[in-house]
Amino acid sequence: MPFPVAEKIELSDEERRTLERWARRPTSAQALAQRSRVVLAAARGLKNTEIAAELGIGRPMVTKWRNRFAEHRVDGLTDEPRPGRPRTITDEQVEEVVIKTLETTPRDATHWSTRSMAREVGLTQNAVLRIWQAFGLQPHRQETWKLSRDPQFIDKVRDVVGLYLNPPERAVVLCVDEKSQIQALDRTAPILPMLPGTPERATHDYKRWGTSSLYAALDITTGKVIGALHSRHRAIEFKKFLQTLDREVPDHLDVHLVLDNSSTHKTPAIQRWLAAHPRFVLHFTPTSSSWLNLVERWFAELTNKLLRRGAHRSVRELNADIRTWIETWNGDPRPFV
Repeated sequence: MPFPVAEKIELSDEERRTLERWARRPTSAQALAQRSRVVLAAARGLKNTEIAAELGIGRPMVTKWRNRFAEHRVDGLTDEPRPGRPRTITDEQVEEVVIKTLETTPRDATHWSTRSMAREVGLTQNAVLRIWQAFGLQPHRQETWKLSRDPQFIDKVRDVVGLYLNPPERAVVLCVDEKSQIQALDRTAPILPMLPGTPERATHDYKRWGTSSLYAALDITTGKVIGALHSRHRAIEFKKFLQTLDREVPDHLDVHLVLDNSSTHKTPAIQRWLAAHPRFVLHFTPTSSSWLNLVERWFAELTNKLLRRGAHRSVRELNADIRTWIETWNGDPRPFV
């Protein structure tokens, strides 16, 4: 049985430009791009079998889209609306939810909830939730920020970041800070272990057994940490820590310290010690910018992995655990990027 005669395809200039654009744009849907190539090949006078061989597709597909274009032109190449439940929420309702979320607050709260917004606009709670998710709106969340008013903010940031990105030769860069008032806490009852389906459980209340202060210096190149524990955090303890760094760092290397503007770092005793040890160079972070000091990231590791869920019945026990944790860290140090 002979094949039916293929529809003759002739394109206007506008149709040809549209089809060529669809066929070559990398962001076009591949199905639409392939249909456009079928029609363009048909416009060149090729037969359906030739088009199928050239594009590597079946002849029935070529016939389908050739006939669809002949009947409906360019509009016939797009997918028809799929069957399903018709849309019940209009664009105006979506816009109302978004605008009210961004520009207003409820009378009895500081922010909207899905329930209060649903009552306000007459939609379901799930509908409000879907709209918020689509637009990335999270009224229940609030983040904090701090603006540094240091007049030398830009110069200090460039100085510290320059050390991170391009450390000086024949020198070691240490990020220094103290984590003060670390509490030795013990729960009022033994911690219950984790079980299948049940997380580890600890009592809400605790006993305090004293505090300790940790001075730490993070080597930005190796990731190793030099630490010292003291009962207080004064200029005297900071000077002792500087002396510890002086012993730990080889004599032929200069020492660049990144640290904050704490008053204990600038006392006359510290200034005299620094004058007597010229290889120590201090780089201060801007005011209210402790986030710039990489040792703060290391303190977060210490807190999350040891202190937050640890239980200690004495300051001595707390100090022993911190020293052991530092030794374990230095056994496989990981520099922060």
